[in-house]
Amino acid sequence: MKGRIAVGFMSLLLVLYLVLMGWRAVLFIQSGEPVGIVIGVALLVLPLIGFWALIREITFGIRSERLVRLLEAQGGLPVDDLPRRPSGRPFREAADAEFPVYQAEADAEPENWRVWLRLGLAYDASGDRKRARGAIRRAITLERPPR
Repeated sequence: MKGRIAVGFMSLLLVLYLVLMGWRAVLFIQSGEPVGIVIGVALLVLPLIGFWALIREITFGIRSERLVRLLEAQGGLPVDDLPRRPSGRPFREAADAEFPVYQAEADAEPENWRVWLRLGLAYDASGDRKRARGAIRRAITLERPPR
């Protein structure tokens, strides 16, 4: 629950920032000066990119949480018995030792969203956030029915 509150708070701050930058952009554009117009356009584009990134991240979080809950309900989540640091993160060496099992599952069943989600969780436990997000995004894509 703390995570959701933090995400909500940070999202609210970002939206406030985006609104203020949008307002400033309009003021720069209304100045009529060429430099002011360029700055105004830049200030409009950057908040739009920020808003797009915010929506994308929130959507990723919602979809990945839904898949984790679904996999948990199916009894498919890996057993989390890794030794942990005082911070709560698993020791990387222990996570790395279990990683090949999940990689082999993904290699054997590349169209199964469940194995990609487990692989993403294994990447995350190993500290490789970029690959974790990639594997989880693939799980999300595979789980969604074709349009």
